[in-house]
Amino acid sequence: MSIVSSLSPRAVAAPESGIVEVVNYARGREGLLPLWVGEGDLPTPDFISKAAMDALAAGETFYTWQRGIPELRRALSDYYSRHFAVRLPVEHFYVTGSGMQAIQIAVQALTAPGDEFVYLTPAWPNIAAALEIAGARSMGVQLQFEGGRWTVDLNRIEAAITEKTRGIFINTPSNPTGWTATKKDLADILALARKHDLWIMADEIYALYYFAGGRAPSFLDVMEPGDKIVFVNSFSKNWSMTGWRVGWIVAPPEMGQVLENLVQYSTSGVAQFMQKGAVAALDDGDDFVRANIAKAARSRDILCDALVATNRVETLKPDGALYAFLKIDGVTDSRSAAIDIVDKTGVGLAPGTAFGAGGELFLRACFLRDPAQVAIAAERLCDYILKR
Repeated sequence: MSIVSSLSPRAVAAPESGIVEVVNYARGREGLLPLWVGEGDLPTPDFISKAAMDALAAGETFYTWQRGIPELRRALSDYYSRHFAVRLPVEHFYVTGSGMQAIQIAVQALTAPGDEFVYLTPAWPNIAAALEIAGARSMGVQLQFEGGRWTVDLNRIEAAITEKTRGIFINTPSNPTGWTATKKDLADILALARKHDLWIMADEIYALYYFAGGRAPSFLDVMEPGDKIVFVNSFSKNWSMTGWRVGWIVAPPEMGQVLENLVQYSTSGVAQFMQKGAVAALDDGDDFVRANIAKAARSRDILCDALVATNRVETLKPDGALYAFLKIDGVTDSRSAAIDIVDKTGVGLAPGTAFGAGGELFLRACFLRDPAQVAIAAERLCDYILKR
């Protein structure tokens, strides 16, 4: 008997990330333009790093509040007041060790083994994996793709609901498709959740990356007191803090002790000096976020305009998030295509096979990078596509 065969079946069944597989294949190559993962090309800005370093130098290295330091929970409350026009008391906010841990904790709080949770595909693969590892079942419902654009069909969501369904996971703006729910979409999904007494887990990490201006519609725009909604989020994208692994949950205060306990028995909290950096991000980072969004918009236009001009790519400029999800004529295996593209062009893309049902024919490119770099990547990709 092998060592692995004696491990937990749920752990053994955890899938390898199709994104990480390609990253590991080509990481560190000379001249590589890495558009495969969801992060920009800028390091964390100095005003955030300095706040963390000052706290570290001041000896803020002890155990701290499981729910997050009071200053950070206050800053989160103020952030939502500025950007979402809602005043949520600090009791709604819980700091986690990354957006991924926010999802894991929410999954643990909302599901039991054997429960089902509906989500929209193509999707960031970690939500389905988090559900399955917890013993729940992930029930994918495909978005519809037509004319380069993605839309949601409420009837498909309702058809996936069974007596075992505990909730619906909604990521909007979406990774990887860029699909962005309208306010009506969100109101309809919320009405469906109320009808079936379901939770909604709302991943609105890309809410500010909304290229029509302002921010994307949010469940906060349509919800009422008593609605069963948990929001999961991260500092990664807005403030170039992907490596920090700090996130947060917005949830009804009644869940507070449950969420604190789940933090306690996983990481026992986020380092206080890192939380001080997160405070600086929220309090002083709005200009940096606006610059990041403007850069993403320019790079989106450069990449999508070039690809569409080949007449060999089916995609449209996404309404939100950081990704072009593109369908190249003749590509039937996006995993093989991603390997071939990085070998022949030095451009790293994520294969659509990593994002579940409906993504198999697509490739994902993250455009939160210097427009000049994105222009070079677009030129290489177009040359590759036209020579196929």
